[in-house]
Amino acid sequence: MASNGSDRPPVIGITTYLEQATFGIWETEAAVLHRDYLDSVRAAGGNPVLLSPVGDWRVATLDWLDGLVLAGGADVDPCRYGQPPHPTTGTPQPLRDAAEFALFAAAYEMDLPLLAVCRGLHVMNVALGGTLHQHTPEVVGTNDHLPHVASFGKTELSVSPSSLLGGILGESVSALCHHHQSVDRLADGLQVVAHAQDGTVEALELPSRRFFVAMQSHPEQNADDVRLFAALVRAAAERRGDR
Repeated sequence: MASNGSDRPPVIGITTYLEQATFGIWETEAAVLHRDYLDSVRAAGGNPVLLSPVGDWRVATLDWLDGLVLAGGADVDPCRYGQPPHPTTGTPQPLRDAAEFALFAAAYEMDLPLLAVCRGLHVMNVALGGTLHQHTPEVVGTNDHLPHVASFGKTELSVSPSSLLGGILGESVSALCHHHQSVDRLADGLQVVAHAQDGTVEALELPSRRFFVAMQSHPEQNADDVRLFAALVRAAAERRGDR
C-alpha cells in the first residue's frame, strides 16, 4: 500500500540569497542561506528544503511542499510599491524579488502555511498592495532596529493576545532584529499583531489564510525558542492531513 505521507516530516521550503560567496576553493555566485533557518525548521520537526531564486515557482510546481519560509535579506525593489529608491535602499535583486513574489502568490492561492521573516514581511505587505518606509530611522529617530553591521539588536514587542502570534509566543516578546525598513501603508486584509516600543510594526497576520504569519525580527536567531517554527510545522502537517 502506498504511503499517504503522514509518516514523514512536513517539507518546509526556505527562500535563499543569491550572493557572491567563498567556500572551499571557490569564489563564485551562489544560492546561500544562514544555517539558523535550517536548524530551526529541523528542531521544530520539519524537513528544510532550500528554494532557489532562479526557480519556476507557481502552484503547479509546488504541490510537494507543505510549508514555506520567506527568509530575510535584501531590500525589496521600491518600484514594486510605486516609489523611487531612497539613498539608503540597497541595490535591487530582481531575480530574488520575482521568485519570492511568485512563491507568495502560490502560497496565497494554495493556502500553504507561511512564515515570513524580516524581508519576508515586506514581501507579504507589498505583494498585497502595501508600502514600506524605506529608512525607518528617519521615522522613529533612532537606529535601534539596526545597531551595527552584521549584528542583531534586541527589541521588546507587544503582541496582540487574540492573535495567532500571541497564542504562540505570549503578549510580550524579546526579539532580535536587523532591519532599516518597515511597514508604512498596511495592505488590505492584513492585521498588525505586534509593535515595538517605538511604534514600529513588528508582526503581521493574514486571517483569511490558515497560517500566514510575518515577523519583522529574526526568530531563527534564537536557537532556544523554536515555538514559531513549531507552529508553522504543525500547520503544515495539518494541511497535508486535510488533502
